[in-house]
Amino acid sequence: MRLDWPDCRNARDLAGLPAGNGRRTRPGALLRSDDHHRLTPAAVAAIRSSGVALILDLRWARECADFPSPFAADPVYRHLSVLDDVLPYDPPADSYAPMLDHYRRRIADAVRMVAGAPPGGVLVHCTAGRDRTGVLVGVLLSTAGVAPADVAADYARTEGCSPLPMANSLRHLAQRYGGVESYLVGGGLDAAELSAVRDRLCEPAT
Repeated sequence: MRLDWPDCRNARDLAGLPAGNGRRTRPGALLRSDDHHRLTPAAVAAIRSSGVALILDLRWARECADFPSPFAADPVYRHLSVLDDVLPYDPPADSYAPMLDHYRRRIADAVRMVAGAPPGGVLVHCTAGRDRTGVLVGVLLSTAGVAPADVAADYARTEGCSPLPMANSLRHLAQRYGGVESYLVGGGLDAAELSAVRDRLCEPAT
């Protein structure tokens, strides 16, 4: 569901996706967007009053310095740069596999932040709300039980994106690591944290 946040692009609520065993992703549980420096004061106030418990900023430190988040002083704000300033690889156009391989620990740390956040929604963003955000959201939705095809289709709802890079990335996770849960466990998460992600993102089965 698109979110009406003036001057913020790619903002949406990842609600209603089938997550297996009769469950769906919970409204308001996982939100994604681009960065927030253009948000109007009214939009900032609306987000603050919406029950968001964690705003996870995945940008480089220099991006945060150049375009500060209006939430940077809020207790719900956390910054975790998932990429080095200089990438150790050339990003391919059709897959995020190198990002997953090189930054396994940081991606797992980001998932841990989501698992341990207080009750309420989680808002994930980077600069464009596409690559870094897309990878983390894809990992979170996969952990919640959303099928790869549905994760890739949702990724393609971001402006300028096709489902192919996310589909290839999830296929890489399955082939190299045995799936998203094994990938995250190898990055340092435990079963309780994975369960916490599923429970916070999904409604009970109907």
